[in-house]
Amino acid sequence: MRIAMVSPLYESVPPKLYGGTERVVSYLTEELVKRDHDVTLFASGDSKTQAKLIPLCSEAFRLSSCCKDPSAHHVLMVEKVFKKAHSFDIIHFNIDYIHYPLFRRCPTPHITTLHGRLDIEDHKALYREFRDMPVVSISYAQRRPLPWLNWVGNVYHGLPEGLYSFHPKPGKYLAFLGRISPEKRPDRAIKIAEMVGMKLLIAAKVDRADKDYFEDVIKPLLQSPWVEFIGEIGEKEKNKFLGEAHALLFPIDWPEPFGLVMIEAMACGTPVVAWRNGSVPEIIDSGVTGFIVESMNQAAEAVEKVEKIDRASCRRAFENRFTVSRMAKDYLKIYEKLTGGREKPLLKAV
Repeated sequence: MRIAMVSPLYESVPPKLYGGTERVVSYLTEELVKRDHDVTLFASGDSKTQAKLIPLCSEAFRLSSCCKDPSAHHVLMVEKVFKKAHSFDIIHFNIDYIHYPLFRRCPTPHITTLHGRLDIEDHKALYREFRDMPVVSISYAQRRPLPWLNWVGNVYHGLPEGLYSFHPKPGKYLAFLGRISPEKRPDRAIKIAEMVGMKLLIAAKVDRADKDYFEDVIKPLLQSPWVEFIGEIGEKEKNKFLGEAHALLFPIDWPEPFGLVMIEAMACGTPVVAWRNGSVPEIIDSGVTGFIVESMNQAAEAVEKVEKIDRASCRRAFENRFTVSRMAKDYLKIYEKLTGGREKPLLKAV
């Protein structure tokens, strides 16, 4: 099958450091190539892939000082994909809704995986207009604000099975991994560590949009003797960071569509203590792969009980539910459904 994979340009594929959407795009792209599909990746020029890469900018925006207007590059990308649409059996978008006006009028089958939150008031009118566009959710919780969209599937994220190694013995610190922002609630994580008297290591990036929050709210809390701020880490450091943790704290305060770090921890055998919000109940089996909590006291109690969690069960849950192999199979079923299982003849551009 000839597949076009369209990624955002904010991070390379895969990202050099933190990055959720582009990381998932990378895992899926490489797995589809491994399965002998003809994949073309539309992404930043510094991306690394076994697929055919069509670069839309020289380097990803977040770590570059050259880009002043990301929207201009994304509009150009959509136009280039549109011009080549006849070359593909299906096009898989991962760039939210910017391509909708053009591709509503395109005969080539396409899907859009929605990676973000859908409860933003500004988006409602747009999604009403384009409610016919075929979309994929990354959790059923993500669908709640807009249940009437043209959902053609739900596909949980997956990781390469050998990416993280199993760590059978629990460590002596708590881990917080991801991004410093109000909705991620690192302040909760710090308070939990103080309540239970256990070291908390924070490995997180600080986006420009969250700089004031970091300086005004979080930085003063880092003076606590129970906290160590490591900063942003990449893929290579995650295995040790997560695998050697006693537990991962995921104290979110927003309806997160899918917390990739939860399955990264599970792949290492590390239990997760997470707030009941967004996709958490779909990912964590409370009492088996961690604990789902609704208050600070419950979180502290969960940390005290987490040593009773069988770390091998965490790893098995990852292997059964959250591998890239399963993710690719799920997407291929959607591709085949939308294309009728038939590959169209390769046509020349008119």
